Amino acid sequence: MAALATAEVCDSNAAHLTSGDLRVLQPIFQSYGQCRAFSGPIVTLKVFEDNVLVRALLETRGEGRVLVIDGGGSMRCALVGGNIGQLAQNMGWAGIVVNGCIRDVDEINDCDIGVRALGAHPMKSNKKGIGEKHVPVYIAGALIRDGEWLYADSDGILVSKFELSL
Repeated sequence: MAALATAEVCDSNAAHLTSGDLRVLQPIFQSYGQCRAFSGPIVTLKVFEDNVLVRALLETRGEGRVLVIDGGGSMRCALVGGNIGQLAQNMGWAGIVVNGCIRDVDEINDCDIGVRALGAHPMKSNKKGIGEKHVPVYIAGALIRDGEWLYADSDGILVSKFELSL
């Protein structure tokens, strides 16, 4: 599947940008993983300094989906590490976007998925299992809903209410 260029999508979809059907996330994310460009239907997760539900979701078949994690922007611990990155790859997820931190950067960079996160932090998260799945999340200046579509490349991240075509 050919990747959509986010810059071209923005240039050719001004009406959708104006209406809010297509949103551009603020450029706050660092890029990790082997896939610099990735896209897919969104699965949302809202947690805070706890990655039990992150692992639980990524243990399910990804089928080309993208997990969008609202970690509250916490810079105090990592929500995704190398084992979880490998799990996401093995289960067929296209990518992970974390409004928070990751760790085991070298291991994640070896994974054949796309990962965006605010940064890296060496400390692991709590393990209480607290959070909400499939809820609207607000990150990087945009409201993101479960089932919408995410498109990421080196120029940025787009969220669309519907699947875009080449």
